[in-house]
Amino acid sequence: MQRRQLEFLSNFHVVAGNERSQAAVMVLAKGDTTGGPDNRHENSDQWLYVVSGEGEAVVQDKRYPLKSGTLLLIEQNETHEIINLGDSPLKTVNFYVPPAYRGREGSPPSHD
Repeated sequence: MQRRQLEFLSNFHVVAGNERSQAAVMVLAKGDTTGGPDNRHENSDQWLYVVSGEGEAVVQDKRYPLKSGTLLLIEQNETHEIINLGDSPLKTVNFYVPPAYRGREGSPPSHD
């Protein structure tokens, strides 16, 4: 069993995981973006839950609005970008099945 108290400080951090799944928190400042047309997780599905803020997800060149309470499934190998379009930080919790990043905590050194 693992238990974590989540803190949304900055950037991207893997906060928990095991050999089957992984959790991370992400914070994008106003106007920031992450990912892009080459960003994908070849072997992992990514669940993204918006805790606060507003933005947009571009998945396979289609745009989807993001706001507090949105849950989005980005399936393995789908290209994706997350964009903060709001005035406040965009804060998300992300789950990867199976894990997409090596190492468990902090900013991961590499991914699929």
